[in-house]
Amino acid sequence: MRALSQLIDVEEPAWPELKETLDASPVSVEVLPLDGDLGRASILQLQVTARSYLGAVALHCGGLLVDNGWLRVFGSPVSGAAHGVPSLARVNQFPGTFDPAWRLETGLVVAHDVLGGVFALSGAAPAAAGQPGEVVYFAPDSLRWEALGVGHPTWLAWVVSGALDEFYAALRWPGWHEEVWALGGNQGLSLFPPLWSAEARQDISAASRRAVSMRELLGVARDSCRQFDGVDPGFLGAV
Repeated sequence: MRALSQLIDVEEPAWPELKETLDASPVSVEVLPLDGDLGRASILQLQVTARSYLGAVALHCGGLLVDNGWLRVFGSPVSGAAHGVPSLARVNQFPGTFDPAWRLETGLVVAHDVLGGVFALSGAAPAAAGQPGEVVYFAPDSLRWEALGVGHPTWLAWVVSGALDEFYAALRWPGWHEEVWALGGNQGLSLFPPLWSAEARQDISAASRRAVSMRELLGVARDSCRQFDGVDPGFLGAV
């Protein structure tokens, strides 16, 4: 078990490189204000170093709002900050104080999108597809986990490269920017007909949309998986 100083005081920390990548992004990326104490507590619980992108995000920023807030990448935000995006610690239910015995075996949730999609790092005993340490995505339009075939650094660089336009091409509608920006950081959009229905696939722009809590959105997705496939997708994040 490594002490905090061993995790923070490293050669070639990742944050300067990551910050350059964020600043050069062709899409909007808002870096949320940081709670330094929470950042240090989070990197200690994760036991990752500041040399990693995961450690850099936890230690140096309150999270990222990507593409007008369509995607929320979790970090260590100041309590009560604008947008109300939850912390990496809260979403993954970190213990209140450092616990060397704590593990999140199924995986670490690193981001949510506004439709209830979940990006996670697959764990040692994954409930999802993918190898340990691989980024996987719970797709709200298929109600299944998909392995993305990359680790966290490559995924994060991809997220801010402008690739989300293609990734979500079938799930966006005219005017989505304004609707998404108006949401709180703990809200998402519930669509009817649901995303996984044939009707929604035919014309996503014709679906009705309403703002709901992410808790509700993820809960409905998990219940739908159990109902239709008899399979529990596992932990989707606590918000």
